[in-house]
Amino acid sequence: MVMPQAQSTGETIVQVRNLTNRFGSHTVHERLNLDVYRGEVLGVVGGSGTGKSVLLRSIVGLQTPVEGSVHIFGQDMLSMPPAQRSQLERRFGVLFQRGALFSSLTVTENVAMPLIEHAGLGRADAEHLAGMKIALAGLPAEAGAQYPASLSGGMIKRAALARALALDPAILFLDEPTAGLDPIGAGAFDELIVTLRDALGLTVFLVTHDLDTLYTICDRVAVLSNRQVLVAGPLDVVESTDDSWVQDYFHGPRGRAASHARRRALEIK
Repeated sequence: MVMPQAQSTGETIVQVRNLTNRFGSHTVHERLNLDVYRGEVLGVVGGSGTGKSVLLRSIVGLQTPVEGSVHIFGQDMLSMPPAQRSQLERRFGVLFQRGALFSSLTVTENVAMPLIEHAGLGRADAEHLAGMKIALAGLPAEAGAQYPASLSGGMIKRAALARALALDPAILFLDEPTAGLDPIGAGAFDELIVTLRDALGLTVFLVTHDLDTLYTICDRVAVLSNRQVLVAGPLDVVESTDDSWVQDYFHGPRGRAASHARRRALEIK
């Protein structure tokens, strides 16, 4: 089991303040606050309908909140001019839950696309760099010529990760990255995320339901509940929170198993 290395410097690079998201009469977030620190892997959890993915989309600029602010690297995402915002967004890498690869493009073409569109590279240079990103994501070179329909679930996740890494981001946003993977594949993906975080100096914002992922790679965990962040902190702090959902989630059979595995890994280490 890979254990987080507590790479965080304590420097806040994402600051969400008083965020409110509303769809019709349904309020998903109301005056939500959250900080993300440089170099950490932050896991975001919560029950169904608590707006985990909506929060991620709000931070990366795909969802415009009703109220509140999102500052990234000290810059106000919601008020900056479009050209400046586009430049800032190049520092994000986003992996969506189902990969969101273009089915009509090969893996290499999918990864090369942001290099062509946003970095202005020619196709040959972009595809050469794409090959490097594909290898970085742990895929064999021959995967580059394949189309998404021919890939396994785990390969789709890695191809989408390669695309997320294309522009050398500072922050990696992952939405349910191990969903649909078998335990071996999920464990391998977790190890890859930690390896990339340490090697590339990434900050990782991770939406997940996977308890093994939380206990294996996350430095801190934020729990969404009642339209806000109920608690954000190290796992031992979160586990002890007096909340029925938290207690059921972290102290149920699966939570106890993941916690036990983490303690064993710490003892071995």
